[in-house]
Amino acid sequence: MPRYAARRFSRRGVVVTAPLLAMLVAAGCSAPGAKEPASGGAGGPVSTELGSEQITLEMYAETGFPLAKALADEFTRQHPHVKFNIREDQFTVIVENAPRVLASDKAPDIIRLPTMVDLVKDGLLKNLDPYATAYKWDRFPASQLTQLRVAEGGRPRGSGSLYAMGLGYSVTGVFYNKQLAQKVGMTAPPATVAEFEQLLAKAKAADVQPIMQFNKNTAGINFPHQALQNQYGDPAKIADWVFQKPGATFDTPAALKATQTIQSWARAGYFPKDANALDYTAMMGQFQKGGGLFMFNGDWESANLDKAMPGNVGFFLFPGESAGAKHVAMSSPNTFGVGAKAKHPDAAVYFLNWVHTDAKARDIVVKQGGSSPGGPADLAVPAAEAGTVLAETLKASQQLGAENGAIDFTANATGAIFASAITPEMQKLVVGQQTPEGYVKAVQAEYEKELSR
Repeated sequence: MPRYAARRFSRRGVVVTAPLLAMLVAAGCSAPGAKEPASGGAGGPVSTELGSEQITLEMYAETGFPLAKALADEFTRQHPHVKFNIREDQFTVIVENAPRVLASDKAPDIIRLPTMVDLVKDGLLKNLDPYATAYKWDRFPASQLTQLRVAEGGRPRGSGSLYAMGLGYSVTGVFYNKQLAQKVGMTAPPATVAEFEQLLAKAKAADVQPIMQFNKNTAGINFPHQALQNQYGDPAKIADWVFQKPGATFDTPAALKATQTIQSWARAGYFPKDANALDYTAMMGQFQKGGGLFMFNGDWESANLDKAMPGNVGFFLFPGESAGAKHVAMSSPNTFGVGAKAKHPDAAVYFLNWVHTDAKARDIVVKQGGSSPGGPADLAVPAAEAGTVLAETLKASQQLGAENGAIDFTANATGAIFASAITPEMQKLVVGQQTPEGYVKAVQAEYEKELSR
């Protein structure tokens, strides 16, 4: 469910040595109907023609992520001979099922990717380099595709061949309840981490829950943890760790300081007392009911919040330690790839290219997905209604891209790090059963264990 690997912790879903969201100022790509073929290497030639044959594309998507179906429905409306059969599962189920599903004789054409490295290493995803040549994706900014590249052999990520594309490119930050903000004297988003902490203290003193954050099943408190870690150290080092570069480590002064801060916030009551029993859906419900001043989350919730809390919700990028510091935020594509055993790979990639270039598709990504559509710079980002939180998150995306501050989620470092270390150790940390020093060492130990397999 989190789109850390690209959206709700997932979506989903970005540290970049190069910014993912610079796509907003990027160069363009060719239209979906490009006709030039490209060599597919061992896989043979590829085509950018959709053809007229009646086909059904198999899609394996995430429950609670309606954007995929909305895009599929619009694609079928424009191309009636192409239907979609969409199977949906919870994000955690996809994490477990993806290898088996992709290896089966009924492998999906298009699949929501929880992680990529192991799937690439096992030969389960189609290399999209030939399509990138055919569709001229070299006109996309390199940074837009960085997180979707994997080197030969599976490591490191962030370089090598292209194995996925995004259905929207998300940015994370802090949503806030405007009425509660007024109650605690917040007149503008905080400019520093210290100012943010002052607002937490004011909220607690005013009997307002400072942060509404879930931590059940998957560690939602990793959102504020990484927001702090991003500011306390060098984001490039976080990127190296997420991309599995040799010698990278999680056991750094920045990670330790972030963990110490999270522990102090937990002790001060800034998180819900029952955070470890609170899942994502419950968190959203509580926030929409006025149950918290702040919520760390991503722009995929913008449209939902505009409907549930019209005019009463704002958004800001988490601030730095000093006023005017460059913003750094977790940002990632809602990652979808093509199965190596896909029955209709050319049509699947045609769809992925269409998502980035078709005017209606881009509008759906913004209005329903709440995210930037990516794609060429000469295609305008569809406008959001003034005064909405969607308009604020789109503006934040542009700001993050301009500041080159996008960074991948630490939860995406390996296929199991989130479930095997970050979540259980974070749950223990916030209830006092783990120390900050123990937390960073436990996460690094699991990371090394997984890379040694």
